[in-house]
Amino acid sequence: MSAECSSYLNADKVLVSGFSCPRAGGDARAVFCCGFQDVKYCCDDPHSFFPYEHSYMWWLSVGALVGLSIAAVVLFAFIITVCVLCYLFISTKPRSKLDTGLSLQVA
Repeated sequence: MSAECSSYLNADKVLVSGFSCPRAGGDARAVFCCGFQDVKYCCDDPHSFFPYEHSYMWWLSVGALVGLSIAAVVLFAFIITVCVLCYLFISTKPRSKLDTGLSLQVA
């Protein structure tokens, strides 16, 4: 079993000629054409070819980093708010017990 990786333009817009998988001197199990439209290689997973450019994945990574950063800031603000509220609750409690109006006497 073998696969043909068609020729493509890499990220630098240089034409890379097509090749067959597995490559000579490569892993014999790498019989599938994998990668992206602008980066192709042989691998052993038939579902590892993505029909878009490799740079697309960087935008997904940047988007994930922005989303995680926003989530971290929100979580940090929540933790700070809880700490401040706990401090205010503890610091504003009366130091002594309230007088109930009843005096206790030993019989």
